[in-house]
Amino acid sequence: METIPIKEIIARAGNFETTSDWIEVSQAMIDQFADATHDHQFIHVDEARAKAETPYGGTIAHGFLTLSLLSKFAIDAMPKATEAVRSINYGFDKIRFLTPVRSGSRIRGNFQLAECTERKPGEFLSRYIVSVEIEGEEKPALIAEWLGMAVTKL
Repeated sequence: METIPIKEIIARAGNFETTSDWIEVSQAMIDQFADATHDHQFIHVDEARAKAETPYGGTIAHGFLTLSLLSKFAIDAMPKATEAVRSINYGFDKIRFLTPVRSGSRIRGNFQLAECTERKPGEFLSRYIVSVEIEGEEKPALIAEWLGMAVTKL
């Protein structure tokens, strides 16, 4: 992860894009997420049934698993403000799940900095347009508008 001055991040708004490394979404990862969230719907955890009863040829990741991996992708790819003492996930303005992620697929995050503004002294709100790409697929798994807050030293 790159560390740069907050003024440079602000200057890059509208002209900055970065992409994380690929990671595999394994069945073990999907099963662990199902256990953590108590969401054991067959389409995620029963390979034989998912293959027989769905058009996906097997199990698929939970949409929220794919969404939660944005944190890992961001750590890998997004710049951090040199002056930041804390970075906070501020939320989302829009999330759309477009393409299921099949077990065994590789995915990565793509981040476009749309804006970065100082809300009040020492608090900078960034809006990223993010997508999660699936290797070999034309459409992304998801698209979202993700908000982050950098709190800097005054």
